[in-house]
Amino acid sequence: MKKLHKRSMQNLFFKITVGLSFIWTLFACSPKVGNELMNGDKLPKIKDKELVDRLDSLSKIEPKTFYSKLDINYKDSTTDISFKTSLKIVADSAVSAIITYARIPIVTAMVTKDTITVVNKREKCYTVQSLDYLKTTFGVDFTYENMEELFLGKPLDYNIEQKYFVDHDPYRYSISTHKKRDKKRMDRRPKEDIVLNYILSNDGKSLQQTTIKSPSDSTEITVIYEQRQEVNGMNVPKVVHMHIKAKEKGIYIKMDYEKVEINEPQELIIVIPEKYEKCK
Repeated sequence: MKKLHKRSMQNLFFKITVGLSFIWTLFACSPKVGNELMNGDKLPKIKDKELVDRLDSLSKIEPKTFYSKLDINYKDSTTDISFKTSLKIVADSAVSAIITYARIPIVTAMVTKDTITVVNKREKCYTVQSLDYLKTTFGVDFTYENMEELFLGKPLDYNIEQKYFVDHDPYRYSISTHKKRDKKRMDRRPKEDIVLNYILSNDGKSLQQTTIKSPSDSTEITVIYEQRQEVNGMNVPKVVHMHIKAKEKGIYIKMDYEKVEINEPQELIIVIPEKYEKCK
Protein backbone atom coordinates (compact mmCIF):
# COMPACT_ATOMS: atom_id res chain seq x y z
CA MET A 1 0.00 0.00 0.00
CA LYS A 2 1.37 3.40 -0.94
CA LYS A 3 2.05 5.89 1.83
CA LEU A 4 0.50 9.29 1.31
CA HIS A 5 1.52 12.70 2.50
CA LYS A 6 -0.84 13.87 5.27
CA ARG A 7 -2.47 16.56 3.15
CA SER A 8 -2.69 14.23 0.17
CA MET A 9 -4.47 11.67 2.32
CA GLN A 10 -6.88 14.31 3.61
CA ASN A 11 -7.62 15.40 0.07
CA LEU A 12 -8.09 11.78 -0.96
CA PHE A 13 -10.59 11.13 1.82
CA PHE A 14 -12.42 14.33 0.95
CA LYS A 15 -12.51 13.24 -2.70
CA ILE A 16 -13.76 9.77 -1.77
CA THR A 17 -16.42 11.12 0.58
CA VAL A 18 -17.77 13.41 -2.09
CA GLY A 19 -17.43 10.60 -4.60
CA LEU A 20 -19.35 8.20 -2.38
CA SER A 21 -22.06 10.77 -2.15
CA PHE A 22 -21.99 11.31 -5.88
CA ILE A 23 -21.13 7.72 -6.92
CA TRP A 24 -20.14 8.77 -10.45
CA THR A 25 -16.45 9.05 -9.54
CA LEU A 26 -16.13 5.66 -7.91
CA PHE A 27 -15.52 3.21 -10.73
CA ALA A 28 -12.70 1.76 -12.88
CA CYS A 29 -11.96 -0.67 -15.69
CA SER A 30 -11.71 -4.34 -14.72
CA PRO A 31 -10.97 -7.20 -17.14
CA LYS A 32 -13.41 -9.43 -15.25
CA VAL A 33 -16.43 -7.23 -15.90
CA GLY A 34 -18.92 -8.97 -18.16
CA ASN A 35 -17.07 -12.30 -18.49
CA GLU A 36 -18.03 -13.50 -15.02
CA LEU A 37 -21.69 -12.89 -15.73
CA MET A 38 -21.67 -14.98 -18.93
CA ASN A 39 -20.27 -18.21 -17.46
CA GLY A 40 -22.57 -21.20 -17.02
CA ASP A 41 -25.46 -22.79 -18.89
CA LYS A 42 -28.15 -21.05 -20.86
CA LEU A 43 -30.89 -19.59 -18.70
CA PRO A 44 -34.58 -20.57 -18.92
CA LYS A 45 -36.51 -18.31 -21.25
CA ILE A 46 -38.68 -15.64 -19.62
CA LYS A 47 -41.11 -13.43 -21.54
CA ASP A 48 -39.91 -9.89 -22.20
CA LYS A 49 -42.82 -8.31 -20.36
CA GLU A 50 -42.22 -10.47 -17.30
CA LEU A 51 -38.55 -9.42 -17.15
CA VAL A 52 -39.43 -5.74 -17.42
CA ASP A 53 -42.14 -6.22 -14.79
CA ARG A 54 -39.53 -7.72 -12.46
CA LEU A 55 -37.33 -4.68 -13.01
CA ASP A 56 -40.32 -2.51 -12.13
CA SER A 57 -40.92 -4.51 -8.93
CA LEU A 58 -37.27 -4.19 -7.88
CA SER A 59 -37.46 -0.42 -8.32
CA LYS A 60 -40.29 -0.24 -5.77
CA ILE A 61 -38.43 -1.97 -2.93
CA GLU A 62 -37.54 0.73 -0.43
CA PRO A 63 -36.84 0.35 3.28
CA LYS A 64 -37.86 3.25 5.50
CA THR A 65 -34.37 3.30 7.03
CA PHE A 66 -31.07 1.60 6.23
CA TYR A 67 -27.82 1.31 8.17
CA SER A 68 -24.59 -0.51 7.43
CA LYS A 69 -20.90 -0.55 8.26
CA LEU A 70 -18.90 -0.50 5.03
CA ASP A 71 -15.38 -1.80 4.52
CA ILE A 72 -14.11 0.08 1.49
CA ASN A 73 -11.11 -0.55 -0.72
CA TYR A 74 -10.16 2.27 -3.09
CA LYS A 75 -7.71 1.91 -5.98
CA ASP A 76 -6.54 4.14 -8.79
CA SER A 77 -3.29 4.41 -10.74
CA THR A 78 -1.36 5.78 -7.74
CA THR A 79 -3.31 4.77 -4.65
CA ASP A 80 -4.44 1.59 -2.90
CA ILE A 81 -6.10 2.29 0.44
CA SER A 82 -8.73 0.76 2.72
CA PHE A 83 -10.96 2.44 5.29
CA LYS A 84 -14.34 2.11 7.00
CA THR A 85 -17.59 4.03 6.60
CA SER A 86 -20.85 4.10 8.53
CA LEU A 87 -23.76 4.62 6.14
CA LYS A 88 -27.27 5.71 7.14
CA ILE A 89 -30.24 6.26 4.84
CA VAL A 90 -33.67 7.63 5.72
CA ALA A 91 -35.85 7.08 2.66
CA ASP A 92 -36.66 10.20 0.64
CA SER A 93 -34.92 12.33 3.25
CA ALA A 94 -31.14 12.06 3.59
CA VAL A 95 -28.04 9.89 3.37
CA SER A 96 -25.21 10.33 5.87
CA ALA A 97 -21.74 8.82 6.04
CA ILE A 98 -18.88 8.88 8.53
CA ILE A 99 -15.47 7.90 7.13
CA THR A 100 -13.03 6.42 9.63
CA TYR A 101 -9.32 5.86 9.18
CA ALA A 102 -7.30 4.02 11.85
CA ARG A 103 -10.53 4.01 13.92
CA ILE A 104 -10.63 7.82 13.94
CA PRO A 105 -13.58 9.62 12.27
CA ILE A 106 -12.06 12.10 9.84
CA VAL A 107 -14.89 13.06 7.48
CA THR A 108 -18.66 13.27 7.88
CA ALA A 109 -21.07 13.90 5.05
CA MET A 110 -24.79 14.30 4.50
CA VAL A 111 -26.76 14.48 1.28
CA THR A 112 -30.37 15.62 1.16
CA LYS A 113 -32.65 16.16 -1.83
CA ASP A 114 -31.09 19.55 -2.54
CA THR A 115 -27.89 19.92 -0.47
CA ILE A 116 -24.52 18.24 0.02
CA THR A 117 -22.64 18.91 3.26
CA VAL A 118 -19.15 17.59 3.98
CA VAL A 119 -17.20 18.24 7.21
CA ASN A 120 -13.44 17.56 7.14
CA LYS A 121 -12.41 17.04 10.76
CA ARG A 122 -8.66 16.95 10.11
CA GLU A 123 -8.62 20.15 8.08
CA LYS A 124 -11.27 21.70 10.37
CA CYS A 125 -13.27 22.91 7.39
CA TYR A 126 -16.59 22.24 5.67
CA THR A 127 -18.29 22.37 2.28
CA VAL A 128 -21.96 22.98 1.54
CA GLN A 129 -23.13 22.69 -2.07
CA SER A 130 -26.41 22.32 -3.90
CA LEU A 131 -27.02 19.17 -5.92
CA ASP A 132 -26.40 21.29 -9.02
CA TYR A 133 -22.74 20.84 -8.10
CA LEU A 134 -23.02 17.29 -9.45
CA LYS A 135 -23.80 18.44 -12.95
CA THR A 136 -21.30 21.31 -13.03
CA THR A 137 -18.52 19.07 -11.69
CA PHE A 138 -19.24 15.72 -13.34
CA GLY A 139 -21.54 16.69 -16.20
CA VAL A 140 -24.24 14.26 -15.05
CA ASP A 141 -27.70 14.98 -13.68
CA PHE A 142 -27.32 12.77 -10.62
CA THR A 143 -30.18 12.96 -8.15
CA TYR A 144 -30.61 12.08 -4.51
CA GLU A 145 -32.89 9.24 -5.60
CA ASN A 146 -30.11 7.83 -7.82
CA MET A 147 -27.77 7.67 -4.84
CA GLU A 148 -30.33 5.75 -2.76
CA GLU A 149 -30.87 3.35 -5.66
CA LEU A 150 -27.19 2.52 -6.01
CA PHE A 151 -26.51 2.02 -2.30
CA LEU A 152 -29.64 -0.12 -1.89
CA GLY A 153 -29.00 -2.20 -5.01
CA LYS A 154 -32.02 -0.99 -6.96
CA PRO A 155 -32.31 -0.30 -10.73
CA LEU A 156 -30.76 3.10 -11.34
CA ASP A 157 -33.08 5.76 -12.72
CA TYR A 158 -35.87 3.32 -13.56
CA ASN A 159 -38.88 5.11 -15.04
CA ILE A 160 -42.18 3.33 -15.61
CA GLU A 161 -42.85 5.62 -18.60
CA GLN A 162 -39.55 4.65 -20.26
CA LYS A 163 -39.64 1.88 -22.88
CA TYR A 164 -37.21 -0.95 -22.08
CA PHE A 165 -35.80 -3.64 -24.36
CA VAL A 166 -34.72 -7.19 -23.53
CA ASP A 167 -31.39 -8.09 -25.17
CA HIS A 168 -32.26 -11.81 -25.58
CA ASP A 169 -28.86 -12.92 -24.32
CA PRO A 170 -29.19 -16.69 -23.61
CA TYR A 171 -26.69 -16.50 -20.73
CA ARG A 172 -28.11 -13.57 -18.77
CA TYR A 173 -31.30 -11.58 -18.30
CA SER A 174 -30.29 -8.24 -19.79
CA ILE A 175 -32.62 -5.23 -20.09
CA SER A 176 -31.71 -1.89 -21.63
CA THR A 177 -33.04 1.58 -22.40
CA HIS A 178 -31.91 1.09 -26.02
CA LYS A 179 -32.23 -1.70 -28.57
CA LYS A 180 -29.08 -3.71 -29.15
CA ARG A 181 -28.64 -2.38 -32.68
CA ASP A 182 -29.04 1.21 -31.45
CA LYS A 183 -26.34 0.70 -28.80
CA LYS A 184 -23.93 -0.25 -31.57
CA ARG A 185 -24.70 3.01 -33.40
CA MET A 186 -24.38 5.47 -30.54
CA ASP A 187 -22.06 7.65 -32.62
CA ARG A 188 -25.12 8.49 -34.76
CA ARG A 189 -27.37 9.32 -31.80
CA PRO A 190 -27.61 12.59 -29.84
CA LYS A 191 -24.55 12.98 -27.65
CA GLU A 192 -26.70 13.65 -24.59
CA ASP A 193 -28.09 10.10 -24.78
CA ILE A 194 -27.29 7.93 -21.76
CA VAL A 195 -27.56 4.16 -22.18
CA LEU A 196 -28.62 2.20 -19.11
CA ASN A 197 -28.33 -1.58 -19.02
CA TYR A 198 -29.54 -3.82 -16.20
CA ILE A 199 -28.63 -7.48 -15.65
CA LEU A 200 -30.78 -9.56 -13.33
CA SER A 201 -29.62 -12.54 -11.29
CA ASN A 202 -29.98 -16.02 -12.79
CA ASP A 203 -33.24 -16.51 -10.90
CA GLY A 204 -34.44 -13.10 -12.10
CA LYS A 205 -35.24 -11.98 -8.57
CA SER A 206 -32.56 -9.36 -7.93
CA LEU A 207 -30.33 -6.86 -9.72
CA GLN A 208 -26.85 -8.19 -10.45
CA GLN A 209 -25.33 -5.36 -12.49
CA THR A 210 -26.01 -1.86 -13.78
CA THR A 211 -24.00 -0.26 -16.59
CA ILE A 212 -24.22 3.40 -17.61
CA LYS A 213 -22.67 4.59 -20.87
CA SER A 214 -22.26 8.23 -21.77
CA PRO A 215 -21.20 8.80 -25.42
CA SER A 216 -20.66 12.52 -24.84
CA ASP A 217 -17.55 11.92 -22.74
CA SER A 218 -16.77 8.27 -23.61
CA THR A 219 -17.46 7.22 -20.03
CA GLU A 220 -18.67 3.78 -18.99
CA ILE A 221 -19.75 3.11 -15.39
CA THR A 222 -20.41 -0.37 -14.04
CA VAL A 223 -21.84 -1.42 -10.69
CA ILE A 224 -21.68 -5.13 -9.88
CA TYR A 225 -23.61 -6.55 -6.92
CA GLU A 226 -21.44 -9.64 -6.45
CA GLN A 227 -23.19 -10.85 -3.31
CA ARG A 228 -26.50 -10.03 -1.66
CA GLN A 229 -28.09 -10.74 1.71
CA GLU A 230 -31.58 -11.00 3.18
CA VAL A 231 -32.23 -8.63 6.08
CA ASN A 232 -35.72 -8.24 7.54
CA GLY A 233 -37.18 -9.84 4.43
CA MET A 234 -35.40 -7.45 2.03
CA ASN A 235 -32.70 -8.32 -0.48
CA VAL A 236 -29.84 -5.82 -0.11
CA PRO A 237 -26.18 -5.69 -1.21
CA LYS A 238 -23.42 -7.62 0.57
CA VAL A 239 -20.41 -7.12 -1.74
CA VAL A 240 -20.36 -4.42 -4.43
CA HIS A 241 -17.73 -3.62 -7.07
CA MET A 242 -17.85 -0.22 -8.76
CA HIS A 243 -15.86 0.67 -11.87
CA ILE A 244 -15.37 3.57 -14.27
CA LYS A 245 -13.66 3.80 -17.62
CA ALA A 246 -13.14 7.38 -18.77
CA LYS A 247 -10.50 7.79 -21.45
CA GLU A 248 -7.21 7.11 -19.63
CA LYS A 249 -8.61 7.53 -16.12
CA GLY A 250 -9.75 4.64 -13.97
CA ILE A 251 -10.85 4.14 -10.36
CA TYR A 252 -12.05 1.00 -8.61
CA ILE A 253 -13.94 0.64 -5.32
CA LYS A 254 -15.08 -2.45 -3.49
CA MET A 255 -17.65 -2.14 -0.70
CA ASP A 256 -18.42 -4.84 1.86
CA TYR A 257 -21.66 -4.30 3.77
CA GLU A 258 -21.62 -5.45 7.40
CA LYS A 259 -24.01 -5.21 10.38
CA VAL A 260 -26.91 -4.16 8.16
CA GLU A 261 -30.03 -2.82 9.87
CA ILE A 262 -33.31 -2.21 8.04
CA ASN A 263 -36.32 -0.27 9.33
CA GLU A 264 -34.64 0.42 12.67
CA PRO A 265 -34.73 3.99 14.06
CA GLN A 266 -31.85 6.03 12.61
CA GLU A 267 -30.87 9.56 13.59
CA LEU A 268 -29.19 11.72 10.95
CA ILE A 269 -27.14 14.57 12.37
CA ILE A 270 -24.21 16.54 10.97
CA VAL A 271 -22.57 19.26 13.03
CA ILE A 272 -20.35 22.05 11.70
CA PRO A 273 -18.31 23.50 14.60
CA GLU A 274 -18.34 27.28 14.74
CA LYS A 275 -14.56 27.50 14.43
CA TYR A 276 -14.53 25.57 11.13
CA GLU A 277 -14.02 27.57 7.92
CA LYS A 278 -15.11 26.75 4.39
CA CYS A 279 -12.78 24.29 2.67
CA LYS A 280 -10.66 25.80 -0.07
